[in-house]
Amino acid sequence: MAGFYSPEWLLCLLILPVCWYYIEVSAKKRKQEAMVFSRVSFLKSTLGDVSKSKKPKILVILILAALGCIFIGLADPHIPLEQTKEGVSVVLVMDNSGSMQATDYSPNRLEASKNAAEKLIKNLDPKDYAGIVVFESGASTASYLTPDKDKVTENLHDIMSKDGATAIGDGLALGINMADSIPNRKKVVILLSDGVNNAGVISPQEAEAYAKESNIQVFTIGMGSNQPVVLGYDWFGNPQYAELDEATLKEIADSTGGKYFKSVDDRTLSDIYSDLNSEIKREKEDTSIAFVFYIASIILLLGEVYMRYGRGRIIQ
Repeated sequence: MAGFYSPEWLLCLLILPVCWYYIEVSAKKRKQEAMVFSRVSFLKSTLGDVSKSKKPKILVILILAALGCIFIGLADPHIPLEQTKEGVSVVLVMDNSGSMQATDYSPNRLEASKNAAEKLIKNLDPKDYAGIVVFESGASTASYLTPDKDKVTENLHDIMSKDGATAIGDGLALGINMADSIPNRKKVVILLSDGVNNAGVISPQEAEAYAKESNIQVFTIGMGSNQPVVLGYDWFGNPQYAELDEATLKEIADSTGGKYFKSVDDRTLSDIYSDLNSEIKREKEDTSIAFVFYIASIILLLGEVYMRYGRGRIIQ
């Protein structure tokens, strides 16, 4: 919200019309005294022509305007500008369960997601922080929240696929904890999964409520193909297909103010991660613009000095 952080200084602006009134009264008094005690010829030389008589008023206006700018600057005006000091904490929560070994993406789902996520990390603003959480039967930290994007990228490529199940709730909850570890910053979690929550101790709904309580925006990405993908066969030879719980991912995104994306191949996945940085809305913060009024006051005072002593100066 725009406003003043020290508004009591604005009361000083009331001095300016008082000063103007006093100067005007004094000027009229001097003219009247000149008319009483001086001859007409001397009066004309004292008052000068119309253009010259306006210059003293301009000098007064410049000085009063400079004082006004100083008082406004001291009141410390702020306006909301896009956040540049704190940045955003962005946590990638990535599925590395057994289904991420599927080869419908090249060379497989996990490697494709890592390559796409690298683009997002590199496109983040310099003051943004990034971190990575991975989940399968449980969740763990792959890269702590840090502004060092190169280190995060290095840790990203070290992520390996596991043979476990899919604990979406555990992964999201740990990602929320990481995002919330640094206060007074906007927090965003990007959750990618290709499966259905079938493990862990925290349900996706509980993690979703946790995200809302922590005021964390969650973007979700559902990874899968248009055609069924066989992951393997059970003991009886029946094919086991990859399943994607789009309904849960959509619900998480909608309820936390995020957005759901569906990836069906390498290209769409890469495009999603490339565009995600623009989806992250930087918070606006109140930024002081007092310096603008201080600069204006200096310019006004320099103008007054020039008119008084420069070319076409007023001799007093």
